[in-house]
Amino acid sequence: MKAIYLLRGLPGAGKSTVAKRLGGEHYEADMYFMQDGEYKFDGAKLKYAHEWCRNQVEHEMEDATPTIVVSNTFTQEWEMEAYYKLAEHYGYTVFSLVVENRHGGVNEHEVPEEALGRMEKRFEIKLR
Repeated sequence: MKAIYLLRGLPGAGKSTVAKRLGGEHYEADMYFMQDGEYKFDGAKLKYAHEWCRNQVEHEMEDATPTIVVSNTFTQEWEMEAYYKLAEHYGYTVFSLVVENRHGGVNEHEVPEEALGRMEKRFEIKLR
């Protein structure tokens, strides 16, 4: 079975850690901002970061990679839509997992508290 895991949660929840535990090929939009081993976020390029992430996933699906993991905040359902369409096209089963920060994890990218609050308020959960 080919599977894609979409890991959702606020910054610091542990999405990247869970992704490493799941194995397979792992992508997240934040990888786009890594330069010479250093994270250099640029909000003006966020759209490109998400396009890059989707493109990487599609390349993996074209190669029939058995396990793909994507860890982004995915606070709203529509943000996962492109991955659902790719999965349907390439015959992947989708698992959407919400990762909660119940371990006191650190917000590694230093997202401001105000932004975390906005993300938390718009976080959507679809149970069916």
